[in-house]
Amino acid sequence: MKKESTLAYISATLYAFIIGLSFLFVKITLSITTPLDILAHRFTVSIIFASIPMIFGWVKLDIKVKDIINIIPVALFYPVIFFTFQALGLVYISSSEAGIIQATLPIFTMVLSKFILKENCSRFQKSFLFLSTLGVIYIFFMKGTSFNVSSLKGCLLILLSTISSAIYNILARKTTRKYKPLDLTYMITFVGFISFNFLNLTNHIISGTVSTYFNPLTNSMFLVSILYLGLISSLIASLLSNYSLFKIGAAEVSVFSNFATLITVISGIIFLNEKLEYFHILGGLIILVGVIGTNLYAIRDKKM
Repeated sequence: MKKESTLAYISATLYAFIIGLSFLFVKITLSITTPLDILAHRFTVSIIFASIPMIFGWVKLDIKVKDIINIIPVALFYPVIFFTFQALGLVYISSSEAGIIQATLPIFTMVLSKFILKENCSRFQKSFLFLSTLGVIYIFFMKGTSFNVSSLKGCLLILLSTISSAIYNILARKTTRKYKPLDLTYMITFVGFISFNFLNLTNHIISGTVSTYFNPLTNSMFLVSILYLGLISSLIASLLSNYSLFKIGAAEVSVFSNFATLITVISGIIFLNEKLEYFHILGGLIILVGVIGTNLYAIRDKKM
């Protein structure tokens, strides 16, 4: 049991590291093509690699039609809604800013747990929750007075992306107990592949640009980035996340978003030369203190 928990925490750490770097690669691809193109090609890569073990008979799925119907609502929040808002949000703001905002994921997970799963939080948890909320409000306020409307729009889109991820964490609690992580990951990837390619193809048909559908793949930088996003960030990270959720639960897994935030900020500064304002750092620290405090008390209360 202890070995399984250790593996689950290692999986959550790797998941956070992969997600933290994914913002960097999304920003690179956005300089080449549109968000819908990126998402469509990203999940095409994911489903191709996910299907290889099935085609060669190395792995067999234990999924029935009834199971697909049960999984679709979960997959709509992640990956469909989550990645859509994330890609659109990164059009307007830097990857560092997006990473800081996504640090609020454990907070939304805890709030939704209370309303959906009827899980109560302690007075100390509520205090740290309030502290993190202040951090988010502070960043929004400072951006609203220092930046244009489109930048604020980007923050709101990333926030919506984070909320959809939190909803997924709640829904996935029961789903990961019912289905094997591999089966769940494949079905979620398949839903993403169908959804994003349908939306992208429809958009190209309306625009009369169907002939350019695969043009981004001729760009070497895009190809490298989409391989990372499709194979590592979407497929492998999803498998790691589902395994961790199955073994240690949503609250413990969500706290690893703090590590993802750190990776996102550092990679944005090093590779994209992004500038961090003082209020990003201050607001980010407030959010992280609140998130860490909230989850430390959550874990402590579970042990009591």
